Amino acid sequence: MPQGRGDLKIENGGASATATAEEQSVPAYSWYALGVLVLVYVLNFVDRQILSILANDIKADLQVDDAYLGFLYGTAFAIFYALFGIPLGKLADSWKRVRLMTIGLALWSVMTALSGFARNGTALTFARIGVGVGEATASPSAYSLISDWFPARLRATALAIYSSGLYLGGGISLLIGGAIVDGWNTAYPDGGPFDLAGWQVAFIAVGLPGLVLALWVMTLREPVRGAIDGIPTKGDPRPFRGFFEELYQIIPPFTVIGAARRGIGGLAFNLAGAAFFAVAAYLLTIFVHAGRGSIISAVSDQWLFLAVGYYAVFSWATALRARDLPTFRLTWGSPAFMCTILGYGIVAFVSYASSYWGAPYAERVFMVDKTDLGWWLGAPAAVAGFLGVIAGGRMADFLFARYAAGRLFVVLFGLLAPLPVIWICYTTSTVAVFYLCSALAQFLAASALGAAAATSQALVLPRMRGVATATFFLATTLVGLALGPFMAGWVSATNGDNLSHGVLSTMWLVPIGLICLLVAIRLVPLSAATVRERAVAAGEPD
Repeated sequence: MPQGRGDLKIENGGASATATAEEQSVPAYSWYALGVLVLVYVLNFVDRQILSILANDIKADLQVDDAYLGFLYGTAFAIFYALFGIPLGKLADSWKRVRLMTIGLALWSVMTALSGFARNGTALTFARIGVGVGEATASPSAYSLISDWFPARLRATALAIYSSGLYLGGGISLLIGGAIVDGWNTAYPDGGPFDLAGWQVAFIAVGLPGLVLALWVMTLREPVRGAIDGIPTKGDPRPFRGFFEELYQIIPPFTVIGAARRGIGGLAFNLAGAAFFAVAAYLLTIFVHAGRGSIISAVSDQWLFLAVGYYAVFSWATALRARDLPTFRLTWGSPAFMCTILGYGIVAFVSYASSYWGAPYAERVFMVDKTDLGWWLGAPAAVAGFLGVIAGGRMADFLFARYAAGRLFVVLFGLLAPLPVIWICYTTSTVAVFYLCSALAQFLAASALGAAAATSQALVLPRMRGVATATFFLATTLVGLALGPFMAGWVSATNGDNLSHGVLSTMWLVPIGLICLLVAIRLVPLSAATVRERAVAAGEPD
């Protein structure tokens, strides 16, 4: 009998914890709290995605190229977002998640505002790194909270509703950013107070409201971890011990000391990994540079940042295996888990590139002003993304009730369905078709997020959810965000600022994502049904 019919078997192998759907009623407070988290995620992506509508102004004022703009939006943000997401994910598993999110929201809001005072590419890069560190607190905390506020039968829907903030924030950022820049530059064509340009004022304007929202988030109540799944988990008496241990294992050069603690074999393996990533970064810089001096700085930074990021994650994963084998086995050691997150990572690879470069492309090709872009590109994209992620979440829950791998069918749809639409979007000569296809592509790609997130949560125990979320976001950031926008920007910069070629070049990775998802569809049902058994076999207390 397929899972979901009749009695609902609690995900994560909750021993004999079963309950009918009627018995698992959802309190009104859970929906209220989810609404607050959606606002946080909206602001998260306003602060992140506003760079799209500001890209051409930044390019002109700071004298940078498309490769740098892709690096700034993608890699500079993504590496630190991903790396700090790991120790912060661990902290979300052991500390007060509401408190952690409050601190992170305040941090990234301040750093967004500081982006508005940047006078060169280096200063702007450091500010965006700070935004990445702050935003790394949000989703590990939110995913874990949502999993404790909502039963398994509604988890994909709840996560999809939360994830809708991504698309609402991305669309709103174009509306707000376009209005601020055009208004400021019209009022002060030669520079306004404090010699601030319109794009700088836009950063400041969207950063400061986050401090007010942080006060609201601080009022949320912390749920009992794991109680809704029948596996209540006691609080960690030393919550920061795990956080600092994770930080120690993932921040170079301390990673070498951490590896040495595991013996000479561990140290040798870590140093071999460091050498591999260093050589790979050097060779990629030489290969990709190919004599194009105008973009060597962005290209060098791209592969240097990626090498540090991948080496740090490599160090952390090997340390996790030694320190917490059950968590390692259910995440990095699980082909089902890895194929799921990598498959969605390819969805993000194409989607991030298409959505980020949409506004700069329309400005250059169709000569549309920023205010019109906000209304005709940003607003429809926000609505389409919101509807797509909600529809995808509901369809994922519907299919999950009938097929154990049902959610992954939705992820597969989100990978393949947007491709022809994106192709039309970046080859049409009609602006109305561009707007329509941009919104439709957003709708189709958005459908995959809730399904992928819920699947990853179903493959671990409650105490591992924060780390699982951080690992899930490694794929969306180190594969999707860190590579997709940069690749599109680099291809554009090396082909006469041809953003059409740049965005369409990202589709080459889709066959790899297809293979990952087909394997996941085959492996996830058994993996989800044996979570507890596999964890106990790896040393988890029964």
